[in-house]
Amino acid sequence: MWIGGRWVDGERTFEATSPSTGEVIGEVAEGSREDARRAIEAARAAQPGWAALSAFDRARAMRRVAEAIDARREELARTLALDQGKPLRAEAEDEVAELIAYFEMAAADATRVEGVLPPSVDAGKRVLLQRVPLGVVSVISPWNWPYTMPAEILAPAIAYGNAVVWVPAPSTSICAARLAECLEAADLPPGVVNLVTGPGPVVGDEIAANPGTQAVGFIGSIETGRTVAARAAGKELLLEMGGNGPLVVLDDADLDRAVEATLVACF
Repeated sequence: MWIGGRWVDGERTFEATSPSTGEVIGEVAEGSREDARRAIEAARAAQPGWAALSAFDRARAMRRVAEAIDARREELARTLALDQGKPLRAEAEDEVAELIAYFEMAAADATRVEGVLPPSVDAGKRVLLQRVPLGVVSVISPWNWPYTMPAEILAPAIAYGNAVVWVPAPSTSICAARLAECLEAADLPPGVVNLVTGPGPVVGDEIAANPGTQAVGFIGSIETGRTVAARAAGKELLLEMGGNGPLVVLDDADLDRAVEATLVACF
């Protein structure tokens, strides 16, 4: 686990197994509720200073993350193939390229946060609407896209001045650790991103329900998403549940192209 800029052990560990071979490929720290709470406190301590940086400073940090990932592109792709099971050349390398793109986009977007100056009903007065960070964002990510799915939420969240506590799917915890190493290599301030590995009903539940977080981003199953939404009641929510690329095939469609699109979307 990576909490407050330090790699820490849990009281217990669990085995990481390659779905391709069934081989045990590592031991992963099993986080507890207390570990999750420490991660939230680290994020709360880091967030004000991070948000106080200029948008251009945060943009430069996002570019450093992209560069750190690019420097380990082949290693991250091989880790993905081993830990999650995707074919290396056909899919894993593409996911790493997409991961880099997410942080490059976050770097660009960090400097595009705009306010609004609506007219005031009172003469001689101005009204300013300004976007500000939420605070601490919880990220709970799935196993099927272990790099890009968390990055969809994590990258813009920190680019805009939030801090993050991240719980990945236990089965792809090694991928999560490799991404955290890239964040560390980019010299993000300690606590801006925190990684807690372990069972979702324990550490995931804690970061969803804990009042120290202001928003929850979840990607996963409908059943788990409903539980997360209930536990995170009153917070800002970003939920993607059960999406599998639905499409409608009309009578005049090119069936070969429709079949190809279905396979790309769902598998």
